[in-house]
Amino acid sequence: MTKPEGSNGERGVKPADPARTVLQLPGLAAISLYMLVLAVVIVFGVVSGGHYPPLFLVLAAFFIAASGGLMRLFRWAWALTIAAVLLLAIYNLWIFTTTHAAAGIVQGLLNLVFFLYLVRTEVRDRLI
Repeated sequence: MTKPEGSNGERGVKPADPARTVLQLPGLAAISLYMLVLAVVIVFGVVSGGHYPPLFLVLAAFFIAASGGLMRLFRWAWALTIAAVLLLAIYNLWIFTTTHAAAGIVQGLLNLVFFLYLVRTEVRDRLI
């Protein structure tokens, strides 16, 4: 009986590929940077004047973790980022429908574009 190719007998473990980098998917680097910027904005909003409640620091921690994990091509970070951008898209589009603020539609559509990029099979197949 032969072992599966590229493994040492363990099933479901992908071999390390030195050619696998985030540079193959430049959109992931941009989305990772976007998540990091969102985290910095939240931290700044909490620290300066209380624009956001201190509970939002938990979101900032998740955004930083998702940003770092996405740069390392981790599947858990991909899932966390998908959830974040989808919820942010829904929230910003809801803000636009209630207040008719142009910033809501711009941010909502940007998050929707990020979501559509992340759900592509080419992106999902490259994650470990």
